[in-house]
Amino acid sequence: MARKKTKSTPKSAKPWSMYSSQHDAVSDLLEEDNLFFDFHNDDDSDCEEEYDTNIMGRFVCHNGACKTSGWSSKQIAITIRRYSGAEYNARVYHQRCRACNQPSKPKLDDSYAERVAYRLKKWCGVQMERPQYAGQSKAPHKSHLCEGCKHGHCKGLD
Repeated sequence: MARKKTKSTPKSAKPWSMYSSQHDAVSDLLEEDNLFFDFHNDDDSDCEEEYDTNIMGRFVCHNGACKTSGWSSKQIAITIRRYSGAEYNARVYHQRCRACNQPSKPKLDDSYAERVAYRLKKWCGVQMERPQYAGQSKAPHKSHLCEGCKHGHCKGLD
């Protein structure tokens, strides 16, 4: 007797990613002030502090049928979190392609390590001036394509 095929619903992908691969760059910036943190691999909310900000990077649409090659963004939402035991992590929220609505994970620039290290230093009481981040967005922020906005963690404005 033939078995009836059932449609399985695919697991919905997370609307964010964590970048443990960037830990060395963050560590190098922290070491300037004798701070040492480990990357907290668990994506949980049991943190002591969290802070929402934005970083910069580039997205590529992976939908083979889409004509969009990619886009850069100066407003990628990120939530930086500090845990007990000198650990941290950061959720980097995805954006959707404006042509096909496919979610995309960003390729980050140096702003990730700079923002994460700055926030950790602030939480540890390091006195420093707020850095001036270069770059003004050329286009208005598109909240409907921003996963950070959809989850209440984006500082972008329409």
